[in-house]
Amino acid sequence: MSAGTPPSGTPAAGDPAHPTHPAPPGVDLAGVRAYLDRERPGLVDGPLRAELIEGGRSNLTYAISDGTARWVLRRPPLGHVLATAHDMAREYRVISALHPTGVPVPEPLALCTDESVTGSPFYVMEYVAGTPYRSAKQLAALGPQSTRALLLDLVDTLVELHTVDPTAVGLADFGRPDGYLERQLRRWGKQLAASKNRELPGIDALREKLTHAVPPSPAPTVLHGDYRLDNVLVGADRTITAVLDWEMSTLGDPLSDLGLLVMYTEQPEFPDSPLSTTRGAPGHPEAAELIARYAERSGRDVSHIAWYAAFAFFKLAVIAEGIHYRYTLGQTVGAGFDRIGALVPLLVENGLTTLQEG
Repeated sequence: MSAGTPPSGTPAAGDPAHPTHPAPPGVDLAGVRAYLDRERPGLVDGPLRAELIEGGRSNLTYAISDGTARWVLRRPPLGHVLATAHDMAREYRVISALHPTGVPVPEPLALCTDESVTGSPFYVMEYVAGTPYRSAKQLAALGPQSTRALLLDLVDTLVELHTVDPTAVGLADFGRPDGYLERQLRRWGKQLAASKNRELPGIDALREKLTHAVPPSPAPTVLHGDYRLDNVLVGADRTITAVLDWEMSTLGDPLSDLGLLVMYTEQPEFPDSPLSTTRGAPGHPEAAELIARYAERSGRDVSHIAWYAAFAFFKLAVIAEGIHYRYTLGQTVGAGFDRIGALVPLLVENGLTTLQEG
């Protein structure tokens, strides 16, 4: 998710409960306005308009505005929704818990579990200004010094997250950290089975190799679950203003977050890929430096990080296959979904190579 380009202009006059602006698929502006008027009286002043924020490949994110103020609305994807995935209440709970800490997250404003309002559960949060950096070309505009500082700040922000005491912020029951890695492997295997409608050579071998080499976990922490550069917003001062997309957050092995960050850092630039990679930007630190920074700041043993990076390739392959499956059913909104399916075999290959070469 990104801050995107907010809706502009002044709303047309009319009944504020029945906006005159057409809404993108997946959001009923009249229902959302009526709900916010009940739950947060005075928050909205005028008819709402909405714009889909491009970039996300899972939950749908919209910038909504009354012409004066703006907010962000999150809801699950249209159609095919896997069990335990796309839980709006979990996202809302974790950002509510983290908002008072040193972890930069948007202020949560309202959670709606009534599907009759706009067709699914959703929540509304503060709109945070900032840019998500998704490509080496985009990041290169910052210059080598700022690029290096930003990536190190990304690691430091992860360390900050992993220092939060789950009990102190009300998240003691947010997950089951015992046996976390084994359960993750089983869970993503089930997710793959639920979305798989074609042969994927190597993916079963990757899962089996990961299963037979599970490393011992350090003490559990709050996990983001999808921690990477384009899931944070960067402000005009080139510092991180918000960490976004908490849909995979839980309690578990903190090195899972680091492994995913390493995977995105090491990921090759696949041809015509809609997935983000910034590794080619001048000044971008190598994965080894990011790992060393995390180890120094956190005090954790990172000697098994290759396993975590390979697992991250496996997880991303499963996620991409699920998105590809929804695309084949015509249940995606936005651009770039037609290229997702071709990336899955490449992700599997990279996972196998990472696990073999360490």
